[in-house]
Amino acid sequence: MSDLPYRFLDLHVVRTERVGPALMRVTLTGDRLGDVVTGGRDQRFKLFLPQPGQDAPLLPDLGEGWYAQWRAQDPAVRPVMRTYTVRELRREPDELDVDFVQHGTGDHSGPASTWAREAAPGDRVTVLAPVVEDNGGVDFQPPAGTDWVLLTADESALPAVAGILAWLPAGIPAKVWIEVAHPEDVEDLPTDADAEITWLVGNSGSVLDAIRAADLPPGTPYAWIAGESGTVRGVRRHLVSERGIDRRAVTFTGYWRRGATEEDLLAELTA
Repeated sequence: MSDLPYRFLDLHVVRTERVGPALMRVTLTGDRLGDVVTGGRDQRFKLFLPQPGQDAPLLPDLGEGWYAQWRAQDPAVRPVMRTYTVRELRREPDELDVDFVQHGTGDHSGPASTWAREAAPGDRVTVLAPVVEDNGGVDFQPPAGTDWVLLTADESALPAVAGILAWLPAGIPAKVWIEVAHPEDVEDLPTDADAEITWLVGNSGSVLDAIRAADLPPGTPYAWIAGESGTVRGVRRHLVSERGIDRRAVTFTGYWRRGATEEDLLAELTA
């Protein structure tokens, strides 16, 4: 595993913070977190959470065959696995911020959302995190010759948008639409880009309707679309079919799908 761009690390919770009605931020640290690096932008990693009653995730194999071993575990003891974006990675001290979307409470809340709300300092997790910058876990890859960028997101992709905006070079035009449920979910997103950020709050309209009504800049665009799968498909179809943007210049990712759990999506991928 040491020759691969990702490495398993045991981490623990330092603190938690409610950053808005829809987001809970959990800060993690650990002895080897200094080995972790990030390519910036929408850098992803795997997070493994313990089942109720466990002190730490029970992973039987941390070698190259980890995924098959994980899948073969009894679901009652198998760690909950989720994919998250690095919200921020800091040094001195080494700390990793992870933002968890809060979709609901009780039976309507997923295991990761519930864990984040109940997490306390010292709670243990495992991550499969990048240890080299060029690690294959960054999807935002604007090609040479890009004149401006277009970003769309909801709360689930807000950490990724924050990372992209922080990474963008000074002066590049960026048109950004972000859907959030509550006014308190609106964040300050620092950037050196010439960014026009539109927040679509509550029932103020869909991101697809907003883009359809928008005047887009001239020149060669690069689009990055993430969030709920149905919305992502609709925006991509509009940009490619109605706006004439080259499909190779559109990166799209469904972070979640309405009516489906991550376990449902994982089962479809591995069927």
